[in-house]
Amino acid sequence: MGERFFSVLDAARAGDEWAFAQLYRDLNAPLLRYFAAQAPLQAEDLASETWLGAARGLGSFDGDEAAFRAWLFTIAHRRLVQHWRSVGRNPAMPVVPGTFDHILSEADTEREAMESMDPMTASRAIAAALPRDQAQVVLLRILAGLSVEQVATILGKRPGTVRVLQHRALRRLADVFSRETVTQ
Repeated sequence: MGERFFSVLDAARAGDEWAFAQLYRDLNAPLLRYFAAQAPLQAEDLASETWLGAARGLGSFDGDEAAFRAWLFTIAHRRLVQHWRSVGRNPAMPVVPGTFDHILSEADTEREAMESMDPMTASRAIAAALPRDQAQVVLLRILAGLSVEQVATILGKRPGTVRVLQHRALRRLADVFSRETVTQ
């Protein structure tokens, strides 16, 4: 939204439906992908609960567009943790054999793989290939476009820990996808 953000935020706070719809249009897709990667069957419900929480707390929010994104994903993360606690177990996301077949080619470059996968499939593949803490870091950094510091705040970790988790996750993803290529 850029410079329009503050006027849209003020209008949303005043109850203008168009303004809240603008915020929703800009951020709901990454929010859904974040949830779909970690709780696919409940993604839409969790996103709805997040938007309800954001609507309730909109009056108390103070910050710019980047801070709003971080604030929204903080609400989302809390909803996800609450979901996991209520389920009482870690969500299992087994990968069906052949899931990655369509992204492997003779050239098999990262760009080709990402172009051939829709964002929802890519986020699920990332979550399936990584431990939960690494998946959360990668999803928040890539899908939500958050800084290391923002992710650290959301997850309650130190920035150095987030950097280490991201590094390990990217190494693991490279290893997983290169092994898939070798076995093909």
